[in-house]
Amino acid sequence: MNKHVIFLLLIFFYIPVFAKEIKVSKNGTVKSVKQALQQAKDGDIIKIEKGVYKEHDINVEKSVKIIGEDGVIIDGQEKGKIFQVYADGVEISHMTIQNVGVSYTTDYAAIRLTKCKNFVISNLKLRNLFFGIYLEKANHGIIKNNQIEGVAKDEYNSGNGIHLWYSHYIEVYNNHISGMRDGMYFEFADNCKIKNNISTKNLRYGLHFMFSNDDEYENNTFKNNGAGVAVMFSKRINMINNKFYHNWGNASYGLLLKEIYDAEIIDNKFIKNTIGIQIEGSTRINYFDNDFKQNGWAIKMTGAAYQNKFYRNNFINNSFDLSFNSNLNDNEFKENYWSEYTGYDLNKDGFGDVPYRPVKLFSYVVNKTPETIILLRSLFVDIINFSEKVSPVFTPDGLIDSSPKMQAYP
Repeated sequence: MNKHVIFLLLIFFYIPVFAKEIKVSKNGTVKSVKQALQQAKDGDIIKIEKGVYKEHDINVEKSVKIIGEDGVIIDGQEKGKIFQVYADGVEISHMTIQNVGVSYTTDYAAIRLTKCKNFVISNLKLRNLFFGIYLEKANHGIIKNNQIEGVAKDEYNSGNGIHLWYSHYIEVYNNHISGMRDGMYFEFADNCKIKNNISTKNLRYGLHFMFSNDDEYENNTFKNNGAGVAVMFSKRINMINNKFYHNWGNASYGLLLKEIYDAEIIDNKFIKNTIGIQIEGSTRINYFDNDFKQNGWAIKMTGAAYQNKFYRNNFINNSFDLSFNSNLNDNEFKENYWSEYTGYDLNKDGFGDVPYRPVKLFSYVVNKTPETIILLRSLFVDIINFSEKVSPVFTPDGLIDSSPKMQAYP
């Protein structure tokens, strides 16, 4: 046989032949994860049998798989961090990790990964946490199918469910996160994919990210958080088919965009938020095929928002469809459905023959004097809105939908 073929076969079969399985058991010779890690070598599998293991500060410095069976609980007894991973190729799965310590100087986490890659964190139940899963300069990893449940009461003494810092090419999907400060927090996290997650009942944001480019957020649900999602100082973000529900409060919103450029906001649902989308200094964004229903403000634009396109969106039963604080506009609104549109369609093409002005004078008044919101349903408001519609003075003259849809998009 060719010596090169023999060499390749040795490479491919090295790990299966020499890897071993180490069992951790309350009644066995190996009684703790720390003891198993001392015996393990790269490529080994550590299997944990059912039981409660009171351990913390577990340092993983070898490329191993740590897998629990049903009923495995790793209890940190609130003494600090629990798993600290430094090696590449680590997998931690199928166990409950609970009782992380709280610190005002150190970000204790159930699992913290530092300067490692090619990891999998999956099928975990994380409870009574400071931080849940914390990535620091960790790349090319997967975080999936985890339940992360915090008991956060104040922002200053609580952490985030999934926290990425200077970490790239991370896939985060099918996680359920609640009771944290931020459900997910990403800073300097590029080329990440976040899909099919539910982030609810978190103190501050369901998702909070900044300085993170080329990320994709798809089919996530953000519900009943202090605010839904805050996106800041980032480029080339795709947010597709997400749901932003019931994010209520004086300064709450479904989605905040601040200094965002060249993004796609497509096929999302914004339902019953104080503000559906708040836009600050964000340019060249496509808002296509979204639903805005029963929000206070569907869209609130506050300064330096240019060259954005709003096509084929549904605006249904919002108190205000659009708030705009400038007399100048180069954003384009086209073929949107507005539930308050009262025009006609004589040629029966499905679009109104009369352009629609979505910015009402009263929304301008409320921006200047918030207390006037108590007049929202009064006859006085109808009169001033009609007068501004006939002869625009305070609202942008060029901000119109030239072809409003007569019926809502399905």
